[in-house]
Amino acid sequence: MKNKFKRSTILPLALLIYLAVLAWIARGRFYNGDYLYYFGVIGGSLIIIGLLYIVLRKRDRLRQEQEENLYGTYPDNNVSTDDDDSDGKTAE
Repeated sequence: MKNKFKRSTILPLALLIYLAVLAWIARGRFYNGDYLYYFGVIGGSLIIIGLLYIVLRKRDRLRQEQEENLYGTYPDNNVSTDDDDSDGKTAE
């Protein structure tokens, strides 16, 4: 099975990478002694990214439940019963 990343994972991950790049660019403020500003912006951004991740996961879960209620789910054994005869033999 193909491992597909969901939007709820990709978007926060991309924002974390973007935050890391911006933190590297803004390291001059850190060296100048603006510790509270530097870490405040990084901390606030991390909180927002974390909340975004939680909201997107919840939205994906709700969407999946709606699709399952609308279309149903596959049986647990994942066996197609379309070709089965009533006597248990497969169609040839």
